[in-house]
Amino acid sequence: MATKYVYLFEEGSAEMKNLLGGKGANLAEMTNIGLPVPPGIIITTEACKEFSAGGQKFPAGLEEQVKGKIAALEGKLGKKFGGSINPLLVSIRSGAPVSMPGMMDTVLNLGLNDITVKALSKNTGNERFVLDCYRRFINMFGDVVMGIEHSKFERILDRQKTRAQVISDNQLSGREWQKVIEEYKKLITREADMEFPQDPMEQLFMTIYAVFNSWNNDRAVVYRKIHKIPDDLGTAVNIQAMVFGNLGDDSGTGVAFTRNPSTGEKKLYGEYLINAQGEDVVAGIRTPQPIAALDQDMPDIFKQFAQICRLLETHYRDMQDIEFTVEQGKLWILQTRNGKRTAQAAIKIAVDMVQEGLITKEEALLRIEPGQLDHLLHHRIDPAAKLDIVAAGLPASPGAASGMTVFDADMAEKLGQEGKKLVLVRTETTPDDIHGIMHAQGILTSRGGMTSHAAVVARGMGKPCVCGCEALQIDYDKQEFKIGDLVVKQGDVISIDGATGNILTGEVPMIAPGLSTEFQQLLDWADQIRTLGVRANADNPEDAAKAREFGAAGIGLTRTEHMFMAPERLPLVKEMILADTLQEREDAVNKLLPLQQEDFYGILKAMDGFPVTIRLLDPPLHEFLPDAECLLVEITRLKLTSDDETKIKEKEALLRKVRSHSEHNPMLGHRGCRLGISFPEIYTMQARAIFQGAAKLVQEGFTPIPEIEVPLVTDRKELEHLRELIEQVAAEVQKISGADFAYTIGTMIEIPRAALLADEVATVADFFSFGTNDLTQTTFGFSRDDAEGKFMHKYLDLKILTDNPFVVLDRKGVGKLMRMAVELGRQSKPDLLIGICGEHGGEPSSIEFCHQLGLDYVSCSTYRVPIARLAAAQAAVSNKDQS
Repeated sequence: MATKYVYLFEEGSAEMKNLLGGKGANLAEMTNIGLPVPPGIIITTEACKEFSAGGQKFPAGLEEQVKGKIAALEGKLGKKFGGSINPLLVSIRSGAPVSMPGMMDTVLNLGLNDITVKALSKNTGNERFVLDCYRRFINMFGDVVMGIEHSKFERILDRQKTRAQVISDNQLSGREWQKVIEEYKKLITREADMEFPQDPMEQLFMTIYAVFNSWNNDRAVVYRKIHKIPDDLGTAVNIQAMVFGNLGDDSGTGVAFTRNPSTGEKKLYGEYLINAQGEDVVAGIRTPQPIAALDQDMPDIFKQFAQICRLLETHYRDMQDIEFTVEQGKLWILQTRNGKRTAQAAIKIAVDMVQEGLITKEEALLRIEPGQLDHLLHHRIDPAAKLDIVAAGLPASPGAASGMTVFDADMAEKLGQEGKKLVLVRTETTPDDIHGIMHAQGILTSRGGMTSHAAVVARGMGKPCVCGCEALQIDYDKQEFKIGDLVVKQGDVISIDGATGNILTGEVPMIAPGLSTEFQQLLDWADQIRTLGVRANADNPEDAAKAREFGAAGIGLTRTEHMFMAPERLPLVKEMILADTLQEREDAVNKLLPLQQEDFYGILKAMDGFPVTIRLLDPPLHEFLPDAECLLVEITRLKLTSDDETKIKEKEALLRKVRSHSEHNPMLGHRGCRLGISFPEIYTMQARAIFQGAAKLVQEGFTPIPEIEVPLVTDRKELEHLRELIEQVAAEVQKISGADFAYTIGTMIEIPRAALLADEVATVADFFSFGTNDLTQTTFGFSRDDAEGKFMHKYLDLKILTDNPFVVLDRKGVGKLMRMAVELGRQSKPDLLIGICGEHGGEPSSIEFCHQLGLDYVSCSTYRVPIARLAAAQAAVSNKDQS
């Protein structure tokens, strides 16, 4: 039996999303629930996949099936595709299983040619409208199918408007449109070396070919990479009977969301244009009217549309993004999909829908992309600041950004890769700008509305965006824009406020955001459901306090080396390292003791009643010393310019010390517990500082819970040796202070041998904490800096690795070692506390794996604590059947 590649809308359903694409499945669903949807057909994603696998050739039987379904459409509508009396026109749109707004290609008004134009003009009595449709079709077909730059068509149109002395497209007469059409045809002949095709069936298959190819165009590939969408899904092709919003003042087109996609407010949000076609709204070609104004222009249509919006939201149980057209007083629904939304809106909508009884708490938690929460934890403009507001546009995506002005997406990508902060300024963005948008801090456009490409993409990426600032006069040739008399050139710093639409000169002061009531509610639900604990990585009392504020139930990693880096302490640390005798080193260590004690006292106090894991000194000592090359340069300079022999000898002695501490491979060298064994006075001082801080807190009525972590253990005997030293110090402090404090001693599992021997190590450990950054390096044999700087991108592009293993935990290799360590450790000690404290502790996929392993907690950077709380709850919901 031949493979079925083509479906009528009524033959599909919402459940067929993988086969029919999201757009096609929703069109089928709306058709079957009785909504006014123009009829059409869907070519499946399987056809696209076979097309790609077969070297860009249509699979056998596809063309015959398409022709057969077109005939069915002709019968249903009483029209003829290419007919000279009552011609059928169609739109062609891509539609992947996963929503990728604006990333692939669309062609409208297909089926028009020199013959059908005359027939349609006679039938409608509106030649100007038909010629407008024809020029749009030739432009789209030339751009999408024949690869001719859209700007070349725009220049022809601009010249015609100048000759006609008009401003907007809809002021051109039918005769003037005819001139534009002739110029468009000449452009195609000149650029494509073939005439514009007049056979509608040829037009159709050329367009289907182009849409299939658009699955692998640069912008679609980049978008999938950013959003981690698989490359093998393919796209469906939706062929739908045309309805026309540009037939006059009783027609129009628009895009609306059933709730505000920026704030989540339960109120229709969107835009429409009278006497226009759909791409005018989405592409930002004209600045549209807010959807609420439709109630005045077409009250009956607005009432019907609002009712359909309520029906669709209830049916899909999610906020919908709906495209519609009004053709001579009749409403048509062209598309619905789950709407893209900001993090703020996603949370409010999810919480509100639980309270409205549409979804459960568990569903609400799964509706939020954990990474989105990051956007809510970043800065906004300080309302108390004195601001130089020079213009305002539409507040299209919330948040604020400052950066240098850049007018070109390629330049934005280049500067972004160099670490520069920038604001991308465009007349309007197109899908081809995606790489520049990705690297920009914010987006500013002079045209387009709240549902334009710039707005939708920026909201999806959590970037601030201001659209439709008509005061902005952009000159790409001069690389500048003007607002009145103000001239801003490329490289000048500007700021935008996506919450108000304001545009400001210079950099503006920002403040950290607060958590909304809905955000708190969502996290409360997450805490009720999750089984994984969430801690924070913090090295000072201020970060510890912020971690408590964000809901951390302890500190999973305090890096004591960070405390050594303070400028006033480095001389003492250098003195300790450069000591020639044990006595000299102990003298230096004793100077550090009160400082370290104050450090630990502060952080234990800030986390009163919660555990604090304190990692003893880990990095190699040379990291605290001057760079050898810099010292050599300085010595050479002194010899050439100074007679101070004493100073030169001091520097030369220092250089010898620095070189004596240098290592060929410091990551695997004299660091971690190896330092503590070689120089026990360092770990003794740190243990004493911890315990004296804890004793003082107990005497003050607090409940400190220090967990002392020994890094880089590879063998039970290392930990056993250092445990005895630490316990001896604890006993001394308890005896002298008279304070009784609790403490535990454990280790980081960050070397494969430690994981392999976890059953032995567990016998002398109270807890394990996975240090997955080093465990990843030692498992892969990668140096992180070298890997990410030199070849990781190639591994990802070639799909040798699915994800960067330093960002997303490698379940297959590193994960196997972790699983082994958990199982072996708990064989020896069933109640062994096990957590993770690497950067993976704040990454959602890695958190899910930690849940599956049965870890007790994850620990992450302070500002990722809410993300970890949500991701841990999602892991519990998604893995409920496995627990």
